[in-house]
Amino acid sequence: MNLMVSAIGQGLLWALLGLGLYLTFRILDFCDMTVEGTFPLGAATAVTAISHGINPLLATLLAIGAGMLAGLVTGLLYTKGKIPSLLAGILTMTAIYSVNLRIMGKSNISLLGKPTLFNGRFMTSLPQYFDSVVMGIIVIAVITILMVLFLATDYGQAFIATGDNPTMAKSLGIHTDKMTIVGLMVSNGMVGLCGALIAQNNGYADINMGIGTIVIALASIIIGEVAFGELTLNQRLVAVTLGSIIYRIILLVVLQLGFSANDLNLISSVVLAICMMLPQLEQHLHLKKPILKGVRPHE
Repeated sequence: MNLMVSAIGQGLLWALLGLGLYLTFRILDFCDMTVEGTFPLGAATAVTAISHGINPLLATLLAIGAGMLAGLVTGLLYTKGKIPSLLAGILTMTAIYSVNLRIMGKSNISLLGKPTLFNGRFMTSLPQYFDSVVMGIIVIAVITILMVLFLATDYGQAFIATGDNPTMAKSLGIHTDKMTIVGLMVSNGMVGLCGALIAQNNGYADINMGIGTIVIALASIIIGEVAFGELTLNQRLVAVTLGSIIYRIILLVVLQLGFSANDLNLISSVVLAICMMLPQLEQHLHLKKPILKGVRPHE
């Protein structure tokens, strides 16, 4: 039971990573590799700030700001420097590695004996592992509601239009470069927040904790889409969170089968590959009947 609660809590916290990438990967149609650097950047910023006596909440806000700055750099490289999106993200991600070392001063920092958002009076009164569940529900609920409200505004619709068809968006007077930069900043701010929360929950920050994070984020998105099928945009945001929880449960089951924790990145890649191939496998195995053009389903 405790393991299942822990998996759900981790799924809720890591869902922030999936929601952040969803903004760029699905809505903005931007392949952003920056997240592999932004995640440990958020962790390094928060943990270093806390270790220097800064309030955990303020430290977490600083992590969001650091993530937004990383997104701004990628956005400027792409829009003003005319560097391809994939390469712009890789350049920023590579640079952030050195920045993280500068921030922490060493490869890892422990939060042992330090105050965090997870060891306050209310959190410590909860049953074991329920602190991450409660924190995850609160943060995910707030972020999801804010995203829904944002995407429903005229600015949000312009943001969606930029991802759907940049040429048409420009013809309508939308500043697509500005939309791209804002999207990358918001996305990486959420990833920085995720890194800060995960680091506080784990009790440490490590320079290499960002390796494989983009696969985890993609797994949350793809699993949510495959598991729940055709959904509205708002429903897809909820599906990403549920996909993150399902992904964590899958990892728990795999570990219980006797696999080593060292195999998690390999398992993550395999799970993601299978989920992405499911539509093709269903069609190949005739599990779904294709609808011919011009022929109604009932004919």
